[in-house]
Amino acid sequence: MLIVGSGSVGKRHARNLASLGCRISCVDPRAERREELAAETPVVGSHPTIEAALAAGGLDGVVIGSPTAFHPAQTIAALDAGLPVLLEKPVAKTAAEARTIYDAQKRTGVPVLLGYTWRWWPPLLQVRSRLNEGTIGKLRHVQFHMSAHLADWHPWEPYQEFFMASAAQGGGALLDESHWIDLMTWFFGTPAELSGRVEKISDLDIETDDNVDALAMYPDGLRVSLHLDLYGRPHEKYIRFIGEGGSLFWSADPNRITIGKQSGQVWEEETFTCERNDMFVAVAREFLDVVAGRSKPSCTLADGIKVMDLIEAIRTSSAEGCTVQTGKADA
Repeated sequence: MLIVGSGSVGKRHARNLASLGCRISCVDPRAERREELAAETPVVGSHPTIEAALAAGGLDGVVIGSPTAFHPAQTIAALDAGLPVLLEKPVAKTAAEARTIYDAQKRTGVPVLLGYTWRWWPPLLQVRSRLNEGTIGKLRHVQFHMSAHLADWHPWEPYQEFFMASAAQGGGALLDESHWIDLMTWFFGTPAELSGRVEKISDLDIETDDNVDALAMYPDGLRVSLHLDLYGRPHEKYIRFIGEGGSLFWSADPNRITIGKQSGQVWEEETFTCERNDMFVAVAREFLDVVAGRSKPSCTLADGIKVMDLIEAIRTSSAEGCTVQTGKADA
């Protein structure tokens, strides 16, 4: 397996795939990053560019874990070489760039698994099941909330040097934390209307947005609010679902689901013991099945294009101060 991008997520994918029996090669323009990865996970190849790695041959699949700006060229190169790809989110910086990858995938027929990893998180799979069972009745409002100070993400390096601080590399809250937009579409499909603000409001020394607030309108009366920020402490990730028959609350920390159906604070609680890396291992296992032809990707480029279109809608709404029609909602 070729790991393209030897930073934090690349090292994680390398460790996980090696633990599942894969031999690892890596790509990064920075020799010190390749050396760091190799110190953690033995490698059979180390290359400064994906072109050099592809020319060396001996590959069965490619993991693209580089900054977002490099996704299109690197993914298309892998697809043209006939190699299945595990692509980290988001697909690209823009919807137009994302469609170039989609077109290459259709042209080559080579599979791409998109790494919106929260889809593999056991508590959220349980939430989806409970919602589909109608546990809290007809949904009316859902609140997605992600707040985490950027300086805490990679404490081993200055956050100003992290790609998240760079507009050119595709950093920022809206793109990188599009996990939560993907989860919205995974749960509910595409909304009919979107409005939002994308801003830089904190004192963080970055070029990118650090605050996103959006409202999605569904034609059946469901309203979904989304808040993403890069300045909050303590870190919080949660989703609150309010239905006509009760409320359901999921949080990442503590790792649990609570359900309430009474007027008072009476909650049914389910606590989970899974760890964050478990969802990355689950993605790696699925990718190996995709490479072997045993399964098709469960999170596809088409899913990623939907997310990119909604990102563009939020950008347009923020720039023009308007509500954007996003088309007929999915069934």
